[in-house]
Amino acid sequence: MNVKKCMFPAAGYGTRFLPATKSMPKEMLPIVNRPLIEFGVEEACEAGMTDICVVTGRGKRALEDHFDTNFELEHQIAGSSKEAALDQIRELTEACTFSYTRQRAMRGLGDAVLTGRTLVGNEPFGLVLADDLCLNLAGDGVLKQMKALAETHDCSVIAVMDVPDDQVSKYGIVVGEAMEKNLLKVSSMVEKPAIEEAPSNLAVIGRYVLGPEIFAHIENTEPGAGGEIQLTDALNALAKSGKLLAYRFEGLRFDCGSIDGFVEATNYYYDNVVNKG
Repeated sequence: MNVKKCMFPAAGYGTRFLPATKSMPKEMLPIVNRPLIEFGVEEACEAGMTDICVVTGRGKRALEDHFDTNFELEHQIAGSSKEAALDQIRELTEACTFSYTRQRAMRGLGDAVLTGRTLVGNEPFGLVLADDLCLNLAGDGVLKQMKALAETHDCSVIAVMDVPDDQVSKYGIVVGEAMEKNLLKVSSMVEKPAIEEAPSNLAVIGRYVLGPEIFAHIENTEPGAGGEIQLTDALNALAKSGKLLAYRFEGLRFDCGSIDGFVEATNYYYDNVVNKG
């Protein structure tokens, strides 16, 4: 695997943050002064995945505008102390290329990934769910860690973490055989099981490095409740072929799709990055 592309499914409505997300993409919610998706793109760029592929939807133009030049704004602040605030985003837009396609209907994460196939083509790719904020201030970002494993083992890799019993029913849960420290060969996955039916407490979070064969598995996945196509079902099929690893990553993960997680992430980033700068 030589992974150069990273897909960002970003067509969801973000209903848990209404009314803020009525007209603003949830991926643009700021952690202090940086939108969530910018953290994800920075993580991908660090991993050498500089071809950024975004699956958007209606009302998501702010995502495209953020990774573009704003001539009027930049002219107004040119030469002032405020110009330095744009340094990080300018570095990202210069280092990466961005392409976009639209998911016409909300039919689940599997459908969103399949929609993004037109952007990534028949190549391996990273996959980032931007409302899962992953930070590792002491070392490599999560995607960089995963890319190294994917390339070493020539295998798809998903990020996992142990969760408490009362959280198991919110995640895809994996079971597998230990290969080395923090790395398992996945044998099966279950989407949001009740705790008494869960095979483990090892939950999948929003970081993946996938081979292009995942698209065939998604195409063969039957829609479930609400007509949604679950990525977990396709990953389960991939696991049965022996080509899926689960990695307990180094770093912290914040569920910024929930208000509690978003506040926790904001406080952590302010205390450990902004206020130390």
